[in-house]
Amino acid sequence: MHHQARPEIEPPQGLGTSQSLTPNSQSLIVHPNGDERAKRRASALSLSYNVLFTAAKLVAALLTGSMSLLSESLHSATDIVASTLAYVGVRAASAPPDERHPYGHGKIETLAGFGESILLFLMVLYLIGEGIHRLIQGVELESLELGVLVMALSTVSSLLVGQYVLRVGRRTRSLALLSNGQHLMVDFWTSASVLLALLLIRLTGWTPLDPLLAIGIALWLLRGAWQLSTQAFHELIDQRLPDEEMAHIDRVIRSDPRVISYHNLRTRRSGTMRYIDLHIVVPADWSLRQAHTVADELEKRLERELAPAQVVIHVDPYDPAKARPD
Repeated sequence: MHHQARPEIEPPQGLGTSQSLTPNSQSLIVHPNGDERAKRRASALSLSYNVLFTAAKLVAALLTGSMSLLSESLHSATDIVASTLAYVGVRAASAPPDERHPYGHGKIETLAGFGESILLFLMVLYLIGEGIHRLIQGVELESLELGVLVMALSTVSSLLVGQYVLRVGRRTRSLALLSNGQHLMVDFWTSASVLLALLLIRLTGWTPLDPLLAIGIALWLLRGAWQLSTQAFHELIDQRLPDEEMAHIDRVIRSDPRVISYHNLRTRRSGTMRYIDLHIVVPADWSLRQAHTVADELEKRLERELAPAQVVIHVDPYDPAKARPD
């Protein structure tokens, strides 16, 4: 951890006296913890599911001649790409910092999430376009029993796998897994709509039901795609931490009676890692050891309560001439 007791003249913003990472922070990144292992398991499961059921849908489409199943299998193929991005992104983002990337590789995960959100937009366009095409051209279905069986299995499994991936993504704050979980829930709804359409078409013979359901789902997905893309974009341009986390930092610093005030608070997120740096003001007659102790304790507390996080606190001596209302 780096503490800097500075007198009157401040170096320019952005320049620091040290680029080294704290031992505590390095241990958080270098050694995969439980969250990292959970993210890898979730991304691997998602990829395995998508490969298996995309193949199953394609085989069923070829055997039944169902246009509905064929379009659904092509839609699921985009999920394979999304799952691959999530799997590669999660593994690459967990790589330790190196000389050229001292802040680690966390933004690879955010880039993967942004790429998946673009795929989600393309998927919406695909569903709307294919739905309109089916309404105009019509669809003739054969051997519905096999199609119903495959779509029933796909509907149940996509729901189970999708909820698991979303749960892990929310717990680990992984944008790539959250985006991938959204893809799996898309697969659940599209599989359920195709299943319902196949059942109703078998009973009524009314084929336009399938494309109408697909268009409705696409419009519902548009909102989720927009939210994912904007979240990824803000992380890529280093938006500060959420209001509740900023408020928590403020409470922690103000709760220490040894700190006179603080300023120059800057925060950002890279993948799941939070980066926090700020300046605290302490009595001018304190020794360097006293100032270092306070800063060190605050750093460790913030890193513990906002884990995973890397915190750097600079120390300024109190100067009445520079004092400003806190």
